Amino acid sequence: MSDAPRPSVCPYCGVGCSLQYDPDRDGATGWPGPVNTRGEICPKGAAAWEVIDSDERLTRPLVRENGRLVTASWDAALDRIAGGAARAVEAGGPDALAFFASSNCTNEENYLLQKLARALDTNNVDNCARLCHSSTVAAMRDRFGAGAMTNTLADIGEADVFLVTGANPAEQHPVIFRSYLLPAIKRGTTMVHVDPRKTDTTRAADVHLPVRPGYDIPLLSAMAAVVVEEGLVDETFVAERTAGVDAYRRHLDEVDVDANAELAGVDPADLRAAARAYGEAERAAAFTGMGMSQHHCGTDNVHALLNLALLTGNVGREGTGINPLRGQNNVQGAGDVGALPDVLPGYQPVTDDAARERVAGVWGFEPPAKPGLTEVEMTHRAGDGIEFCYVFGENPAVTEPNSTRARRALREFDCLVVHDIFRTETAELADVVLPGSAWAEKSGTVTNTDRQLLRMHETRAPPGDARRDLAVVGEVARRVTAAVNGATPLDPPEDPRAAFEELTRVSPIYAGIEYDAIGTGSVRWPFPEGADQGTGVLHRDTFESGDRRARFDPVDHVDPVDPVADDHLVLTTGRVIQQFNSGACTRRSGTLMRMRGEDALQMHPGDADRRGIADGDRVVVENDRGRVEAPVEVTPAIREGTVFLTFHYADPLVNALTGDEMLDPVAKIPEFKHSAVRVTVET
Repeated sequence: MSDAPRPSVCPYCGVGCSLQYDPDRDGATGWPGPVNTRGEICPKGAAAWEVIDSDERLTRPLVRENGRLVTASWDAALDRIAGGAARAVEAGGPDALAFFASSNCTNEENYLLQKLARALDTNNVDNCARLCHSSTVAAMRDRFGAGAMTNTLADIGEADVFLVTGANPAEQHPVIFRSYLLPAIKRGTTMVHVDPRKTDTTRAADVHLPVRPGYDIPLLSAMAAVVVEEGLVDETFVAERTAGVDAYRRHLDEVDVDANAELAGVDPADLRAAARAYGEAERAAAFTGMGMSQHHCGTDNVHALLNLALLTGNVGREGTGINPLRGQNNVQGAGDVGALPDVLPGYQPVTDDAARERVAGVWGFEPPAKPGLTEVEMTHRAGDGIEFCYVFGENPAVTEPNSTRARRALREFDCLVVHDIFRTETAELADVVLPGSAWAEKSGTVTNTDRQLLRMHETRAPPGDARRDLAVVGEVARRVTAAVNGATPLDPPEDPRAAFEELTRVSPIYAGIEYDAIGTGSVRWPFPEGADQGTGVLHRDTFESGDRRARFDPVDHVDPVDPVADDHLVLTTGRVIQQFNSGACTRRSGTLMRMRGEDALQMHPGDADRRGIADGDRVVVENDRGRVEAPVEVTPAIREGTVFLTFHYADPLVNALTGDEMLDPVAKIPEFKHSAVRVTVET
């Protein structure tokens, strides 16, 4: 296939910018698409093509022989996988299998992988959304019936106020920030930014609330209490569209605004100003990120935010709502198509008898009714109930919390299969490694952060003996179901169009979408069968749950897991614009280089003075889980008592320090954003 320009979608964040190959520059360039309407892209998108041509690409299967990974034929590798799956099922039953789907792969690929898991009679399938926004989805699905942005990028500019909590869109979602948020701010929209540090996003804010990591509930409850105190409740909306308000008001009666502000580490006057701005606005839109979700109380954090939106009637209209900013390019889609342990495609619970029966009518077999394990839980069970693990386009050896423990666990699987484009840290631990296809080597769909389905188009073939991901997953499905006694044999769809058409037959939210109709534009879900178009603003007259009313859900503060001793600081983490997640792809780019200060540990001057640390020193950051080293940037941008480090640069990466001892009881997300650490000058 030629390298002629063909439209595709950026492989990085959840914005869904349109990319194409530019032969004049021998690289990727933007084009005016459904999201980046002016054709703009960020540095990651501009460097996306360099991943395709990297000399480090996997080009042949690898199998482990005598402790070493050596090249093998496809038949040999696939036979090893089939044998490993069969041994696991024979020894421990179907739930001895684990499947890690990928938020960075297409809807069709993820759909097929989760279908394979269910054909083998297990719901042990999950994706890395578990590590970023599973708590957001859990709370929103519980209360509203849909775990996705309530609004669209096109309508949020109508807001009078933006409430940005635990997110830094200026760096993490730069096209959303510069094309949608910043123009509205310049027109007069007020922005409140809740974040422990001052970032590029904060520079555009009218009010900054530098919350202590782990104390979002006291802050949001105090804001709700101010709304009630000052008579800013939307009484009509509350009466017509909510339930349980009396119990919630009694809960707020016990809230001491000033005490909560002190607990959250913010100025009470600033908190009141933020609450007043949000409550007085005709339209207020909230945006939430991993600073809210990545806590062992992440689901309750989001419940507190939902309460505030319901109290002020900021749901179901343009320029309002709760809008999670998703991390990878198909985080939304991977969940939509059922790559989760408790739901089938379209977020139909696996426990729903009618849903399983509907799906069985298409698949020819009924999926199991018992919810499976989440990604972190599956890792914890390695070699202790789970013996076979298929990891597709993820790198859990460095992205899971307490990564030293995670790496030990990954070694415990009897058969670990890694399907990826690079020899990642996880691949180094594998028994079988399968070379896959990068973003420009595949066709299919992805679903962006505001529920737009976008088409990817293949530009070139995978390198060497590598194969397209959909074909690889399909052949694995054939071999494994043939090898596992009692499994339903699968004959998977051969191309993305056929896979997508099957998906629409089992997923109610995608039911009315036609693959070819997406073209170079987009189609938004929910798009029920028989509808003329997808739905933009959700929850206008009824919530997606089917109910007219959503309940209030009072939540109480829960202390973070790690106790903070006198010599400890709280470590929080995040992304920077130049790199992405574990760096499995971006670190192989020659264009994306480390910018000054991006690899530094940010520390407040007061904390530095007390420890004899000067700007530019190399420091050791450590706790009982691990140790990393980094240069230090002494700056008032970070709140006192807290330090910040990206998860891109340190060696080992920062997840050597994050904890997995306690997970959110609902979403099973770990606490990435609050780790107690000691910081000392390197000797």
